[in-house]
Amino acid sequence: MSKSGEPLFPLRKNSQYTVFMIVMAAVLMVSMILATRLGSVEVSFDVIRKVVLARLLRGAGSGGIDASMESILWDIRIPRILTAFIVGAGLTICGILMQALTKNPLADPYVLGISQGASAGAVSVIMYGYLSFLGPYGRMVGAFAGAVISIFLAMRIASIRNKITATQLVLAGIAVSALFGAITNFMIYHTKTGSDKVKTATYWMMGSLNGSNWEMLLYATIAFVVCLVIIVLLSRKLDVLLLGEEVAVTVGVDTDKLKLVIILMSTLLTGIIVSISGTIGFVGLTIPHITRSIVGTRHVKLIPASILVGGTFLVLADMISRVIVAPEELPIGVVSAFFGAPFFLYLIRKSHGKFGG
Repeated sequence: MSKSGEPLFPLRKNSQYTVFMIVMAAVLMVSMILATRLGSVEVSFDVIRKVVLARLLRGAGSGGIDASMESILWDIRIPRILTAFIVGAGLTICGILMQALTKNPLADPYVLGISQGASAGAVSVIMYGYLSFLGPYGRMVGAFAGAVISIFLAMRIASIRNKITATQLVLAGIAVSALFGAITNFMIYHTKTGSDKVKTATYWMMGSLNGSNWEMLLYATIAFVVCLVIIVLLSRKLDVLLLGEEVAVTVGVDTDKLKLVIILMSTLLTGIIVSISGTIGFVGLTIPHITRSIVGTRHVKLIPASILVGGTFLVLADMISRVIVAPEELPIGVVSAFFGAPFFLYLIRKSHGKFGG
């Protein structure tokens, strides 16, 4: 943001915002097509077109296409790309919520310890397999349970005389995050070094979309859509909350109820995202900040724009993670941090205005 509090690159007219959204949608589509084509096995555009059309129109195999190639595209690469979009969009939405809750542009989805709690829950399932009867959903249940426990602890610690302030919640979140981080590291350290479980947990903690499938995508998409609908309905109240709790109360906003909804939505969405992708940093921190500097702070515009920007960023980051050291794969959290951290530092140096302007 500028010193006056205006966006750095303001889109003052609705037509400019519309053009921005169209351009971002086009960039997203191009990114998805490139991500589908590139990888350890390069696929031609013609093969992609035939496989997608055959699956969508007939629901059957595509004649003339090698079965293994079709499986790579439809069963592995395409659901992974769509999952990357949902994860990127979801982390961005959580970042917007946390920044509105704390009125701090440096807040992200992990500020309340939700991510570390979810990570501890998922790692415990990987290490000890106590939810193995749930199959691939065991890790998801473990992550969500860990997220719920972490936010419950953070709220209990932050509660003073039945009152929770943003500052108290952030400080409590830091403590809870450190606690669950220590628990996660203990579980990994306590397990035999070099075991497959340790390797899986360590790689997953750095972020990975390896193993994405249509079932996981459906699960994450339903949760994302439900949370998004609720958040969009609250967009005007989020605008008022940025002005301060006193102002929000004056205009009739139930701030306690609003903060509770924000926390619940963030917990649900972060828990689900971490369960399918591991810990991916800087997306929820950087993307809302970038998008806000372009479209402003009104959530009715910020939310849709951030979804496109965040989803596109993670699709590209996942593509890079698969290509840069092919046929091996780099953890996506490394790629997101590599691009996100320097750009966020640049934004901090260029931005001197107050958040919420």
